[in-house]
Amino acid sequence: MKTILVLTVVLAALTTFVRWLEPRLAFFPSPGEQETPRDAGLAYQPITLETRDGERLHGWVMPAAAAKGRILYFHGNGGNLSNWLPIVSAIVRHGYSLVVVDYRGYGLSSGRPTERGLYRDVAAMIQYEWSDSDRRLPLIYWGRSLGGAMAAYAASERPPDGVIIEAGFPDARAAVRGSPALSLLSHLASYRFAAAGFLNTARAPVLQLHGDRDRVIPLPLGRELFEQLAVTKEFVTIAGGDHNDSSPADAAAYWAAIDRFVSRRPVARDDSGR
Repeated sequence: MKTILVLTVVLAALTTFVRWLEPRLAFFPSPGEQETPRDAGLAYQPITLETRDGERLHGWVMPAAAAKGRILYFHGNGGNLSNWLPIVSAIVRHGYSLVVVDYRGYGLSSGRPTERGLYRDVAAMIQYEWSDSDRRLPLIYWGRSLGGAMAAYAASERPPDGVIIEAGFPDARAAVRGSPALSLLSHLASYRFAAAGFLNTARAPVLQLHGDRDRVIPLPLGRELFEQLAVTKEFVTIAGGDHNDSSPADAAAYWAAIDRFVSRRPVARDDSGR
């Protein structure tokens, strides 16, 4: 009995430590806002969204001239909107109107990031997007890295016309499989980021983009996500692409895949029948 008691105490302490550690390993937010789309020569409108648990999220609405589609963009786990400016600016310049919002604890958004908290942030984002969106254009959820799990969750809550997953992974446990220590500790973790499950629930068409030199989320993890999907799907490997590229290594293949995917998406009606 003494041995069982000691093991129980050790397991409880280890679980508590893992639950304390997991947000510190999952999220790397930067405070403030160092640049805006205006610094990139683009028009934009700052927005503030309120979550159902009282946080205030800061974001940008970035219109494109003669837009081909509307993008709700979910960024990765590091930095803030200013760090993601080169990437979202390129999307707008390529002809897509875009909305991007910092998660809680990032940039000018209030609060501290947790998995459950980010899902509340996503709920506020899709509520804004569907109330404000021009439904004459295809609506695409686009997520990069951790943002892929957020885009997948968003699609499970309210399916868009299509989902783009860039440098994605099937779930949190798969993402840490390359580290024996983290893989072992993941059995005690609460975070799931179950992108594959969310996407299969949503049933929306999926385009996956993944660099073949990704040193953070290796290409096989992206392929693993793809194999788990039971939806209309396409996988495009970006030759020479790494995880944190601010511009695609093979721009021609990258944008051709995106334009082709968006152009094939019929515009769904919203709940009001529009």
